[in-house]
Amino acid sequence: MYFTLFISFLILQRLSELYISARNEKWLLSQGAVQYGQSHYPFMVTMHTLFIISIIVEYIWGNHSEFSLLFLGLFLLVLSFKFWALSSLGKFWNTKIYRIPGVYPVKKGPYKIFKHPNYGEVVCEIAIIPLVFNLYYTAIIFSLLNAAMLTVRIREENKVWAK
Repeated sequence: MYFTLFISFLILQRLSELYISARNEKWLLSQGAVQYGQSHYPFMVTMHTLFIISIIVEYIWGNHSEFSLLFLGLFLLVLSFKFWALSSLGKFWNTKIYRIPGVYPVKKGPYKIFKHPNYGEVVCEIAIIPLVFNLYYTAIIFSLLNAAMLTVRIREENKVWAK
């Protein structure tokens, strides 16, 4: 029952992020934004989709019924950081890379301190979420896949903002 509640919350959270991203995308495009990094985006979406599927499959196959309050607490802490980072970006936040010509990166909230706080948060999420239910294979495999994806993603984003 706890797993069903947790995974349902996670899926709803991800879907709400996609909704917000789509809404922000319309605004960004209305402001003349240009999209970058289209070639890696389908791989990123696939990886995040497979991440959730892997959590479900490993949970079912491994018969993991216990959960960790420590990792659940860490997840909630990371989630609060995520909300801070995303709200700091406001309408500029998106799952895709957009840049409005003549507009510079947001420098408020955690973006005053870190260059890519949202990606740091994603690293933590990918590692911590499976560990709430002791799903070590998913945590390890997707942490490695995410590291590869973020290498491409951050390189592309840095190129865009260096222009």
